[in-house]
Amino acid sequence: HIAQRPADDDHPYGHGKAEALAAAVVAVMLVLAAGGIAVEAVHMIRTPHRPPAPWTLGVLAGVMLVKGMLSRRVAALGAELSSPVVQADAGHHLSDAVTSAAAFVGIGIALLGSRWGADGAAWAVADDWAALLASGVIAINGIALLRPAVHDLMDGMAGDDVTAPVARAARAVPGVLDVETLVVRKAGASYFVDIHVQADA
Repeated sequence: HIAQRPADDDHPYGHGKAEALAAAVVAVMLVLAAGGIAVEAVHMIRTPHRPPAPWTLGVLAGVMLVKGMLSRRVAALGAELSSPVVQADAGHHLSDAVTSAAAFVGIGIALLGSRWGADGAAWAVADDWAALLASGVIAINGIALLRPAVHDLMDGMAGDDVTAPVARAARAVPGVLDVETLVVRKAGASYFVDIHVQADA
């Protein structure tokens, strides 16, 4: 909503950076959540406890299905809108699905092991090891989402897929001899171009 506001006297380039800022916040939240999950998982691994209730597997299966579908739909929407914050939200949904999948496997192993093994508490930590693994996946996902957001916030140069067509379009203009300087930066779904062309004196 903020990113779609038009340019004004205080923001002559518009408010598109709000997209990258929101994406960075979501990504940082994912990394922090991964750290919290890891700390809790290590604590539970070191603390003897009983395995979770069997009905949690049904809940996790539902969460995996819903979050997996949401991730695909939101990712497609983010690509369609060229919106980094929507793409970050898709990553958030994917992390939820991954966490739920890891928990499903871990709890399943813990429940089976408790049923077959003599020491139920020894098998119960399978759930916590799965959570520790999931925290690593979430952290990697969060960092992967953070990098492009920071790139946009720092006015990083757009890639060749954006700059090359701009340079070709400029050189096709009658009277333009060459493109001397071409700088392209992104703000939300928009690109701002600073270009210096050479022409006959």
